[in-house]
Order: sequence, then C-alpha cells, then structure tokens
Amino acid sequence: MNALILSAVLGVIMMFSGLLLKQKSNLRHLATAGLFLLFVANLLEMSGITFFSINVGSMMHFDRFALLFNSVIFFSTFVYFLLSARDIERTGSYYAEYFALIFFILCGVVLATSFTSLLILFLGIEIISIPLYILTGSDKKNLRSNEASLKYFLLGAFSTGLMLMGIALIYGSAGSFDTAQINVAAKPGTLMIAGMILLLFSMAFKVSAAPFHFWTPDVYDGAPTVFTSFMATIVKVAVFVAFIRLFYEAFGRLQQQWQIWIALITAATLLIGNITAVFQQSVKRMLAYSSIAQAGFMLMAIYAMNMDGKEGLLIYSAAYSLATIGIFAVLIKMNDYTFDGFNGLAKQEPLLAATTAIFLLSLAGIPLTGGFIAKFKMLESVIATGKNFWLVIFAVLMAAVSVYYYFRVIQAMYFKDGPARVIPISPVFKGTLVALAVLIILLGIFPELLLNWFYF
Repeated sequence: MNALILSAVLGVIMMFSGLLLKQKSNLRHLATAGLFLLFVANLLEMSGITFFSINVGSMMHFDRFALLFNSVIFFSTFVYFLLSARDIERTGSYYAEYFALIFFILCGVVLATSFTSLLILFLGIEIISIPLYILTGSDKKNLRSNEASLKYFLLGAFSTGLMLMGIALIYGSAGSFDTAQINVAAKPGTLMIAGMILLLFSMAFKVSAAPFHFWTPDVYDGAPTVFTSFMATIVKVAVFVAFIRLFYEAFGRLQQQWQIWIALITAATLLIGNITAVFQQSVKRMLAYSSIAQAGFMLMAIYAMNMDGKEGLLIYSAAYSLATIGIFAVLIKMNDYTFDGFNGLAKQEPLLAATTAIFLLSLAGIPLTGGFIAKFKMLESVIATGKNFWLVIFAVLMAAVSVYYYFRVIQAMYFKDGPARVIPISPVFKGTLVALAVLIILLGIFPELLLNWFYF
C-alpha cells in the first residue's frame, strides 16, 4: 500500500512541478529522489512498516511475492533514471509530464502485481498501458513515433477487449472476480475455458509473446529509445508478474488444460524472437526481437507452476531489466544504431565497450552473469515438472542462436575498425554503468543475495 499511494502522489507532484520548477535539472533530481523514496517505502513495507492503511477488501494482497517484485521493479526504474533521465528531458518540451506518466505507470504496476480480483488486474493493466501509448508517440515531429503510438493504441485496445470478454466469461462461470474463488469453482467447462484462453491471449499480447508479438518491433523501434528501454524492461516484468499470479492463483486447478498452450506459445516465442533477431541490421530492432526471445524464457515460469519458476522469474526480472537498461543507455549515446555504428568503440571508449559487453553476455546467458543463473533456473523449473523435456532442449538451442546476434555487437566493438560516433559522456554516467555491470556479475555469482528475500 505504501508504494501504491506514494507513486500516485509523486505522479501528481511531477505534473505540477512542471509549472513551478523551470530548470530541467531540478525536475530530474526531484523525480530521482521520489523514485528512491518509493523504493525505500516498499522495502519498509516488506519489513512490516506501513504508512497507509486503506481497506481494499479482498481485492488486493500485498504479500512478499508482490512486494519483492515491486522492489526489483522500483530499483530497476531508479537505475533507469540515473542513466537516462537526461535523455527523457531531450525527448520533448513536456519533460515534467513524462516523469509524471512514469510514476502513474508504476502505480499501475503495484495494482497489477498485487491483485486478487480480476477487476484490479484490468485496472492495473490499463493504468500501465494508457500512459505508454502517450510516451510512445512523445516525439511528435517523428512520423515513425506517431505511427508506433497509433499501432500500439489500436492493438492494445483490441487486447483490452479480449481481456474484458475473458473476465466476463469467467464471471459467468465462477460467479466471482476473486481469484481464489475462481480457482475453487474452476471446472473445465465451456465458459471457463473460453474465458481463460481469452485472458491468456490478452496477457500474451502484453508481454509480446508469439504469435501476439507483431506490434513489438515496430513500436519499440518507432518509440523514442529512452522509452523503449522502459517498455522492454520494467513494464514487461510487471506484466509477467501479473501473468504468473493470474494463472497460479485463479487457474491452478486447470493446469492440465492450459499448460500445453503455454508450452506451445513459449516455443513459438523463442523461435520467432531468436531467428528474426539474427537478420536485423539495427541494434535497436535486434533488441526488440531479443526482448521477444527473452519473454519466451520468462514464460517457462508460468508453464512450470512451481517455486523454481518463481525464483527463476525473480532472478530473470533483475538480470534482464538491469542488463537491458544498461545496453539501451549506451545505445542512446550512439549516433548510429546499426551494428557498424559500434565498430571500434573499444578503442575510443574502452570502459563503455567493456560494460556493454557484460550486458550483452548476461542477455546471452554466459556463465558468471545474472543472465546465466536466470536461464538455468528457468530450465530447472521445467525439468522439475517431469514432462515436456523437448521444451528444455529447444530453449537451449535457441539460447545458442541468441549468442550469435549478441556477439555481433561485441565483435564490432573489439574486432572491427571504424569511427564509432558517441555523444559526450559524463564520468557519472560511466561510473553508474560500471556499478551496474558489477551488480550483474554479483547476481550471477551470488544469486542467493536476492533469492533469500523470498524466505525472510
């Protein structure tokens, strides 16, 4: 509850701060300080200290699962502000409103991770989505940004229709919006199965899982890069937490009916995301398809429906978010988004190239990085189910394919010559990247530092 109220208040404060604070740096510092306060307030609630007490009935539950994932999301957003807040200001004239929209999205994140009613799930998803439509089209002079925003809005509205229809059918079958009561009443009847499938398709769209991924490359590529970073990490992780909560708590008794659907969607997502990423010539578009492939691994947590899956999703959320925020922060500083634009970067900016390499190695799942432990945990969760081992083998093969396109960037930085053009970078930015790279390595060597929080 701390984070829910505080994020909404901070969003309102940022809206009015645009009128009161004229210097961009003051707005940036206010937003960063507010985000740090939000992170601390969530940690305090994990320790049992709450500042707000509002009776939400049985519609929300702020358990350790939700609070821990919220902490990962808020910390990732804090890192995002440290690296990219200046770039948010350069996007347009309404920079205070951009920060306000991000805080409102975080308010929706808290709803989506803490719901016990399908009505709260719907509200959370929509509070996340609507500001994203605006941020995607925030570069008003760029036709690609406008097109991406329109496409995202139209397809998002269609996805919302599927979700509402699914909720209506489930209510008709179970007579309740409460996830626990739905699970008790869950029987493989026509209404329940139809509603569950519609919700599955809607949530698959939100996390850009195949075959509902078609919007992702165009939207991620057309949106301002600084907001693509936010969409591909914080937002994706938040919706995955809602996804796993929905199917564990509402449809757990129907696992036999939906597990094969998740397996097929996972395989299709891994295949389409990785194979298509191989043929991209733009690093930004490659990262868009890469995010689809990474979603395939995260779907394994939903398929497995066990504690290994939850632990894997926690590590994956942290490792994937931090590495992707880091690589996008570097990409923003590049004048050329093609692979050739990275040629010779190691000679001109060795520190920048080294941290970028660590981020890419983590995304590829190379040992001693957080990404390796995350992928290992996901595969372990599927193995623990004792069936469909083909999915594990297929995921390993697709992970091997991903190494190719991630290493293309590393090859360009270290083994090719060229005038990599980089926007001037401050020492603080470089220091933050180094700290982020060290954190990713620590997560790969000592994952229990994060996993232990599940059991305190």
